[in-house]
Order: sequence, then C-alpha cells, then structure tokens
Amino acid sequence: MISIINAHSLFDNSDHSPNIETVETRDTLPLILDRHRGREGPLLPILHEVQAAFGYVGEDAVRTIAADLNLTRAEVHGVVSFYHDFRTKKADRPVVKLCEAEACQARGVAELRAIADGQSRVSVEPIYCLGLCSVGPAALVGNNVHARLDPGSFAALIADR
Repeated sequence: MISIINAHSLFDNSDHSPNIETVETRDTLPLILDRHRGREGPLLPILHEVQAAFGYVGEDAVRTIAADLNLTRAEVHGVVSFYHDFRTKKADRPVVKLCEAEACQARGVAELRAIADGQSRVSVEPIYCLGLCSVGPAALVGNNVHARLDPGSFAALIADR
C-alpha cells in the first residue's frame, strides 16, 4: 500500500530540478526530450526511447519527463506501469521474450519453456504473439526476432547471451 506521503509525492510536480541518477542519463535524456519537442502526444515515443537507451524508465527519468511535458509524475508513472514492456529498474540479466501465443504453443513452445526454466543465464519472459505464427516458436531478444526455434537453437540462443 502506498503511504499518504508517497501518494502525494506522485502528484506533486513542484520539483522542477530533478536529481538525475547518472551522467549518461543527465546527458542523454535532454536530447531525447528535445527530439520530441513540439510533437503531438510525445509521451509514449519518449518512454520507448528512454527504455531503449537505458534499459528501463527510472524514477528520475519519470520526474524529468513529467516536468518537461507539464504532466504530473503520477500521469507518467501511470503510463509506465500500465504497459508491461516498460521497466522501472534495469534488468539484472539479458531478457529473452518467448512467444507463448496459441500458434507457438501448437508448434512446441512448452519444450522451450522447460529449457528456459532450467537455466539462470537469461531472464525469459512470456510475450503473446510476435506475428510469426507460421514460423514459430519465436523469441525476441532486444530488437532481434528469432523464429523456427527448436530445443537446440533455443539453447544456443540462451548460451550466446
């Protein structure tokens, strides 16, 4: 449960000089914001670019984005928490998203899931439909899609991370 103080801080946008975590964030985030300045509905494109640049959308980024777009932190946090692809903390291991939609289930993704559950090298997360139903099972690693996976190719994919 969120305490009253924390809930209030989500709605308070009075701090217009955010404490940015790292030099990388301090240098890159303003450039991302500038690229989207004047764009209609810039929040989602900004969040996607922040996620791509840093691997997550941290609290300092939320605060900075909110101030820049004249939104409350609660509004930005609401969007980040609504979409499951946004992370609020950096992943501790590489992420492999394994398609678990019906077509991939029919093509043997359960066998790949068993391989994934038996290892600790990568974090394997479910994703529902990569649009590669005819060449499944499929996985997404970063921006790279891997199709026609079988136990051998999936084990190799994990080993390469």
